[in-house]
Amino acid sequence: HVQLVESGGGSVQAGGSLTLSCTVSGYADNYSLGWLRQAPGKEREGVASANSDGSASYADSVKGRFTISRDNGKRTLYLQMSSLKPEDTATYYCAADALDLTSLNPLYPVGFRGQGTQVTVS
Repeated sequence: HVQLVESGGGSVQAGGSLTLSCTVSGYADNYSLGWLRQAPGKEREGVASANSDGSASYADSVKGRFTISRDNGKRTLYLQMSSLKPEDTATYYCAADALDLTSLNPLYPVGFRGQGTQVTVS
C-alpha cells in the first residue's frame, strides 16, 4: 500500500512559479509516481510522470514549463511549475500507478492518489 501526501499548493499570479511536494510512504519503488490535476467540469489530466524505468513524461499542455523530480532518498516527489497560466488552475493530486501517469485513461481510477492540493493562477 502506498500513501501520498501533497503540499505546496496556493495562489499565484500568471507567469509565476510554484513547487508542489509529495511525501511517499509504503513500497513505491516499482511504481510510476506523478501528478494528476482536475479542474471543475473538466476531465482528469495526467500532468507529469516520473516513471519506474527512470524516464519522465509530460502532458503537452505543460511541456517546457513543468519539471518533475523524484528524490528516492527523501521519498519525496516534486513538481516545479513555472510560467503558470490561469488554465493551470486545478486541484493537483500526487499519484502512483504501474503505468505512465500521463497515459492513463482519465475515466479509470489510478492506483494510489493523495488528497490533493489546490493551485490557483489568476
